[in-house]
Amino acid sequence: MVAFADRDRQLVAECVHCGTEYILWVNEQDFLDWTSGVGYIQDKLPYLSADERELLISGTCGSCWKEMFGSDEDEETEA
Repeated sequence: MVAFADRDRQLVAECVHCGTEYILWVNEQDFLDWTSGVGYIQDKLPYLSADERELLISGTCGSCWKEMFGSDEDEETEA
């Protein structure tokens, strides 16, 4: 796991649905590896939350994702 001190690049990501801006700190080499196709985002940026990684992949924040698709918790209560 990368220590926060190793996160040397600030990214500003905006949700394409609600327009909220998020600031993410990443290790620059990890980010460059992922964007150049060297590995999967969960392997290159494991220190980011699943919501933060999804924001980088699709431009959708966690709140909008849950509003559009629900959450795993919703599936458990329906059963």
